[in-house]
Amino acid sequence: MPGTPPTRYAYLGPEGTFAEAALISAVAPAEGSRIPSPGVPAALAAVRSGDADAALVPLENSVEGSVPATMDGLAEGDPLLITREVFLAPSFVLAARPGTTLSDVRSVASHPHALAQTAGRLARLLPGVVPLPATSTAEAARQVAAGEHDAAVCAPIAAERYGLTALADDVADRSGAVTRFVLVAPPGPLPAPTGNDKTSLVAVVGDRTGALLDLLREFAVREISLTRIESRPTRERLGVYSFSLDCEGHAADARVGEALAALHRVCDELRFLGSYPRADGRENRPVTPVSTDAAFGEAAGWLERVRAGHV
Repeated sequence: MPGTPPTRYAYLGPEGTFAEAALISAVAPAEGSRIPSPGVPAALAAVRSGDADAALVPLENSVEGSVPATMDGLAEGDPLLITREVFLAPSFVLAARPGTTLSDVRSVASHPHALAQTAGRLARLLPGVVPLPATSTAEAARQVAAGEHDAAVCAPIAAERYGLTALADDVADRSGAVTRFVLVAPPGPLPAPTGNDKTSLVAVVGDRTGALLDLLREFAVREISLTRIESRPTRERLGVYSFSLDCEGHAADARVGEALAALHRVCDELRFLGSYPRADGRENRPVTPVSTDAAFGEAAGWLERVRAGHV
């Protein structure tokens, strides 16, 4: 990333969360300090206030979908830019204080996404026990260590950090689940195009027939593939929604830049969330000859000649 690199990284805390594990995988400890935050809003607020240079927060999970706190936190407030994405395959354990057995467990807590991913296994291990939500898997582990709950669904690193023992390993119902995290920072120079990038946006369209089609058309006519799109309420009134989406390509690409300009015209509001290298192991779809930067440049040059009367 151009400019001064971040040295203070906020993340969804407390210590021992999957967010911390994702941050460790992306940024070596020697590259900066890690600042645990009590929730996604707090992590984003730390960047906006200048208490942190960047924040790593969860955006979506392959089983449970998007994380509303992150989606809403990026759509509202002072602008922040995604500079990087990080993927992590979480491994869950059912952890308790030493000496606890499964028959002793009367309460179990974790983050709602973790509880959803382990609901079947928990029902078999702890029949009749109603899981309770926590702000993070590590916070649930901390609460167990403090005696507030009997067990937690958490990462092995959290169990170790808080002195817990595993009553059961690999308690996820589905193997291969992946959580996508994003590193966000204040607005600044974009990461350079790599040829295999994503661009993220939040668009608000009016309550009118064909509004969503108008939005999608700007991508389709330029052969830009969407990798994610979902709606969120704007909290104004029913019928008015924002659309959070990712597309292939970089804002520096001619076709993506042209699409962004067109969306600015047709949308009631448009928030650019960043262009950054793709990290999901997939390759962007090949660009056809008519959609290359050279083709867009030649077309723009032709139009300038027409306007100048040189036909």
